Amino acid sequence: MPKAIVVYATRSGQTRNIAELIAEGIRFTGSDAKVIDAAEIKKEEDLEGYDAYVFGSATYHGEMMQAMKMMLFIAAKLDLVGKPAGSFGAFGWSGEASDRIYDTMRNLFRMDMVGSPLRLKSAVLQGGLQAAQDYGREIGKKIVG
Repeated sequence: MPKAIVVYATRSGQTRNIAELIAEGIRFTGSDAKVIDAAEIKKEEDLEGYDAYVFGSATYHGEMMQAMKMMLFIAAKLDLVGKPAGSFGAFGWSGEASDRIYDTMRNLFRMDMVGSPLRLKSAVLQGGLQAAQDYGREIGKKIVG
């Protein structure tokens, strides 16, 4: 069974909620999805063996959370070229974190990105639940063929 990892960094819990919904969408396509806090990623082996990667962070003062920055440095050591991927994030005012993660994954890691970054204020506001699940479905479609 194909499997994806959804890694998040959150401040208030909203980004974690979005990560869970994305994972649910991936599972709807018949793939497995693991959700993990970026702070738990300590070495490259923690990220190895997945068919797709989804990284997300809350935006705080215009930046991604420090745990996501550190996780991206670890991910840079892997060969992720061509792997299906996406980025997401929760935000209050701006939302740059998901864009910066997306650009890193697309341009530096040369991953096969889904559409555009998913930017939500909340998993439950303005159709967030459906948008997050649909984003997961798009990633799931890439890995099941």
